[in-house]
Amino acid sequence: MTKKKKKLATPSWRIEGYDSEADYNKAKGLDKKKKSEKTFKVRVCPKCGSDNVGVQLGGEEGKGAKNWECRECKWSGQNVEEKEFTEEEFMKYLDNKGEVVA
Repeated sequence: MTKKKKKLATPSWRIEGYDSEADYNKAKGLDKKKKSEKTFKVRVCPKCGSDNVGVQLGGEEGKGAKNWECRECKWSGQNVEEKEFTEEEFMKYLDNKGEVVA
């Protein structure tokens, strides 16, 4: 008994009327390219701009923490800002902040 081969499916970009897969990905906001450089993310307080922000613990166990708190100005909320740096930019950021880098 031989197995039947599956039929090829028409790609979704062709079904939706796009001329190429690249056009489809651009319209849908999909990006298949991986970033070549290492990126670093830093969370920043929207009120004072400090990066001394942490998760606010509380509530029931296992539910997860949904709030952030700034340890500088005592702000707490959900809309914490996130900055993304390349490795070189991140090292400059740490130097300007005064952190010791080994």
